[in-house]
Amino acid sequence: MNIFKIVGVILIIAGALGLIYGKFSYTKESKETKMGPIELTIKEQQMVDIPYWVGAGTVVFGSLILLFAMKRD
Repeated sequence: MNIFKIVGVILIIAGALGLIYGKFSYTKESKETKMGPIELTIKEQQMVDIPYWVGAGTVVFGSLILLFAMKRD
């Protein structure tokens, strides 16, 4: 399996996950304060929305790369 097939499959899977879930979240630590033995850390949860056209475009682009790789062999 060459690199183009692997990249094509990864893009198809990533695009499908983007279409299914539509968003993901992550936790960001900010504003750490230390006053003697007391520590204060604020954690913010960030949400990232994935547009529908990005997920669909990634699936299409991954499919094209995979088809190109198969024709090339």
